Amino acid sequence: MIPGIRLAAPVLGTPDPGGLARFYQRLLGWPLRDDGPEWAALRPEDGGTGLSFQLEADHVPPVWPPEPGTQQMQVHLDFQVEDLAAACAVAEEAGARLLDGYTDPHEDVRIFADPDGHPFCLFTRT
Repeated sequence: MIPGIRLAAPVLGTPDPGGLARFYQRLLGWPLRDDGPEWAALRPEDGGTGLSFQLEADHVPPVWPPEPGTQQMQVHLDFQVEDLAAACAVAEEAGARLLDGYTDPHEDVRIFADPDGHPFCLFTRT
């Protein structure tokens, strides 16, 4: 372990850093810290791990579920929520697209794509 190291923020590539940051801002309620043409960032008020967004002009959204020969997902985000129905409604209103969902003995999960195609999950523990 490296003393003093902590994850500051995953970074998502996007053709519109500010637009994708505002999508996640609506979902999470975190303040927008940076908002430029090539970089945007959200950080929670408590100083915890945030999310950042970097310009990728040639961004190709991943295909989910994965198919051979297509752009593969490199990362996805999981968000635990208290009210799954309410969180799903906010996500869809903000521009997310529902991809799938499932319930197992431990959790109830809905899988979405954000406006740029990055998969993310909203889930509750059961």
